Amino acid sequence: MTDEVQQTHSTEAADAPESAAGTPEGAEPELTILLYASDRTVRENIRFTMGRKVAADLPPIRVLEVATQPAVLVAMERGGIDLAILDGEAVPGGMGLCRQLNDEIFPCPPIMVLTGRRDDVWLATWSRADAVVPHPVDPIRLPDAVATLLRSRTDVVPQVEVRPVERAAEQRQHVE
Repeated sequence: MTDEVQQTHSTEAADAPESAAGTPEGAEPELTILLYASDRTVRENIRFTMGRKVAADLPPIRVLEVATQPAVLVAMERGGIDLAILDGEAVPGGMGLCRQLNDEIFPCPPIMVLTGRRDDVWLATWSRADAVVPHPVDPIRLPDAVATLLRSRTDVVPQVEVRPVERAAEQRQHVE
């Protein structure tokens, strides 16, 4: 596999037979995260920090790693991306690319920008990023921020225990 585009996903999903829809039979759907960084070690660190699931209430994630801006544009134009994570320190940088994607892709999935310094937040705001996380990546903050953006994309609400409530009509039937 080349350094330009690399997909990572669970081995269980890769070993399972696929359904007509292209997802393994019996497997829950995956959320696709596009990860752009020109440095392979940055991509590895981000992928390792996110793990397979960023939150218990969300499906597993599949990471599509890309090393160049043209690869980002191709992947985004194909669609199916639930979240894009762009390294602002990549060469060329992810902040200008974030602004370009917001201008050219409709509807554009949420985009997170990784900044080199906390002081770069103003530039990430200019890029119209949906979230900003500074380097070095915090292993708690990054998955939380990713989960928040994925929930906004998928309308997933954290599960709450729901207790059955008897309806007034049902109660009246028992009384009559």
